[in-house]
Amino acid sequence: MALKPRMVLRIVVVTLGLGLLAWNQFHPRAPATAGAGTEAAATPVTPSAAAKPRTWKLGQLTLTACELGRPNSGLSTAAWCASFEVPENRADPHGRRIALKLAVIRSEAQLPAKDMLVFLAGGPGQAATETWPMVAQALGPLVAHRNVLLVDQRGTGGSNPLDCKATEKAAGDGESAGFDAQRLRAQTTQCLHEIGTRADPRYYTTTAAVQDLEDARRALGVASFDLVGVSYGTRVAQQYAMHHPDAVRSVLLDGVVPNQLVLGEDFARNLDDALKAQFARCTAEPECKARFGNPYQTLYQLRDALRANPHKVSFRDPQNYQSVERTLSDDALASVVRLFAYSPVTAALLPLSIDAAAHGDVGPLLGQAKLISGDLADSMNGGMQSSVICSEDADLLQPRPQDADTILGTRMIDTLQAVCAVWPHGTRPADFHQPFRSAIPTLLLSGQYDPVTPPRYGEEVLAGLSNARHLVLRGQGHNVIGAGCTPKLVQHFIEDLDPKKLDASCLERLQPTPLFIDFNGATP
Repeated sequence: MALKPRMVLRIVVVTLGLGLLAWNQFHPRAPATAGAGTEAAATPVTPSAAAKPRTWKLGQLTLTACELGRPNSGLSTAAWCASFEVPENRADPHGRRIALKLAVIRSEAQLPAKDMLVFLAGGPGQAATETWPMVAQALGPLVAHRNVLLVDQRGTGGSNPLDCKATEKAAGDGESAGFDAQRLRAQTTQCLHEIGTRADPRYYTTTAAVQDLEDARRALGVASFDLVGVSYGTRVAQQYAMHHPDAVRSVLLDGVVPNQLVLGEDFARNLDDALKAQFARCTAEPECKARFGNPYQTLYQLRDALRANPHKVSFRDPQNYQSVERTLSDDALASVVRLFAYSPVTAALLPLSIDAAAHGDVGPLLGQAKLISGDLADSMNGGMQSSVICSEDADLLQPRPQDADTILGTRMIDTLQAVCAVWPHGTRPADFHQPFRSAIPTLLLSGQYDPVTPPRYGEEVLAGLSNARHLVLRGQGHNVIGAGCTPKLVQHFIEDLDPKKLDASCLERLQPTPLFIDFNGATP
């Protein structure tokens, strides 16, 4: 399955990504409709065909009862929403203003805590209001006593999204022959023409989003935030805490991105490390080794064969069971394997799926990848992602010839450099990539086999924190906030603000997902 042009435009499969795949294992459910709060009582609804919308006055904002939907799902979550205007360019307050989508998940408590929980979504490019249903169950215990703030970061969701739908439609779903810098630059230019009348991409950065969040806090009249950042959202959380420390009560970082990290530079190494560790489990288990030998070696043999001979393959679409024909190349294989590596559930299928593909049956690998990549593409905004990375990281990217022979190769850096040669760059504060140093109570979470934000990133951030703890969850992948007893630990942390005394012994029960020996499951 070759990379589709619309997918290349979003740079979704090969960027930080982030989180959606791992969250699927938590089986989230929508929380109950929120109840009363302390700031003001909601206007009661009278039984009338022309009943007025329910409203809630919170600080300077008037919120209206709403439902938050999730892409490709009929699920929704009850919330209170408002449109919150900010200047697009803060250096020109009289210039264009943009509306941010703001929502509050209202606590059922009669007297909610004065601090407010803030969920910061991943990506870059995911919207908080759209991804909340995927973490609602994990953070549910906290909603009992706290309101939750969701702000779609500028450029995503309902906050003046940097969408390039016409460009994507023109690119179509056709196949590409692999990385083509000239084609990618042309598509990026077309995308810029499409959004140019309604947005200036230079102002859709993390720094601008931090200022938006502080404006929202002041408008809502909230004394302090409990920041919950996931993946890229951990960058936003650290930047906010650095610049507004008095407004932060606690910080939780899941899938930690150090401030000093240049996004994209380590991805090939991180994926290769995760694959080696996962496949070592197979070679250490007699049944798995007898069935598949050395899956890491098989993967690279398959990669080399496809590099020499990309070819058409057919498989059944798992959604409609229609026969689909695609070109299977080494680029396509790398993207698919990376998708599988995010979640322990799909990673447990990798030895089996790679072995099947090496023997000519590509259905298991490509069918599952089609399901995963479709959801991921619809949840990520590529224009905002480009604004963030091109402004904050692209000029710091260093060539890594040592990655050329890894499964991901140098395509990440090549892609980012091609896009950022065209995409406008915003300004980056001089201290942006300085390490996060703080005494704010902080809990860091990492998955043992995370292929994008490995545990060493968490250790790097921990070094600058005096009141923090780093928990590495055994057998887990990218984003672990919903795994095992973690929601209970998160609840205790935010309520007690004592990360070093947190009893995390319940995490010892977590185990890696057993590797599949056949499609009936693992060996008993």
